[in-house]
Amino acid sequence: MRAFREAVEAGDLDAVEALLAEDVVFTSPVAFKPYPGKAITAAVLRAVVQVFEDFRYVREIGDPDGPDHALVFQARVGDRELTGCDFLHVNEDGLIDDLMVMVRPLSGAQALGEAMGARFARIAEEAGARSA
Repeated sequence: MRAFREAVEAGDLDAVEALLAEDVVFTSPVAFKPYPGKAITAAVLRAVVQVFEDFRYVREIGDPDGPDHALVFQARVGDRELTGCDFLHVNEDGLIDDLMVMVRPLSGAQALGEAMGARFARIAEEAGARSA
């Protein structure tokens, strides 16, 4: 989805959030269960922008007019290089209702998990404030 990619690349997190459906489900590469809802998804994305360094999309896969999209990215977390993919599904209103992220290699996923885990209390607090 071009609008999501452009908003992420511009660092425009308000625009990213505006593209999320209220009932979006976020599936993390480092957490067991998915996170349902726009508030928690937006809070996670705001935190991950602080964790990823040298983030860049390197490829888009899928029909630009279809509901399913894959955006391949590269980034660094500390001294760990990683490659990942944002899998997006867009609902009939053109909003993202499913966002699943996958990351490799394991050492990169572990570094991401540690960095995000250290921020999770703030992520949950922000999500609570947004949904109130």
